[in-house]
Amino acid sequence: MTACLFCDILSKKVPANIIYSDDLAIAFDDINPQAPQHKIIIPRKHIPTLNDATAEDSALLGHLLLTAATLAKQLNIADTGYRVVNNCNAGAGQTVFHLHVHLLGGRQFIWPPG
Repeated sequence: MTACLFCDILSKKVPANIIYSDDLAIAFDDINPQAPQHKIIIPRKHIPTLNDATAEDSALLGHLLLTAATLAKQLNIADTGYRVVNNCNAGAGQTVFHLHVHLLGGRQFIWPPG
C-alpha cells in the first residue's frame, strides 16, 4: 500500500486534533476548513474510495453517517443544518485516497454546490 495521510493519522505518525474516536472510526478537524465547523470522519479500515467499498462494509458506511449526526449534535449544528460530503476520486475532489466524509456546518450552504 502506498503512503496514506489518514492511515498515518490513525497510527499517530501525523498529528491531528482528534475530536471523536471509537472502534470503527475517528473524526478530526479539517486543516483547510470550508465552514466554521469542518470535520473529517474516517473509518479505521483503509478503503481507498467509495467505489472500493463492498457489501461487507455496509455497516461501517452507515456508522460514518451516524457518527456525523452525533457530532453535528455535539457541535450544535444539527438543528440549524449541516452537510455531509463524500468525494469519490480525483475528478470529484478527493485528494486523500482513504474513504472519508466531511461534516460541514455553521454557515448557510447553497445548492447546487460548486
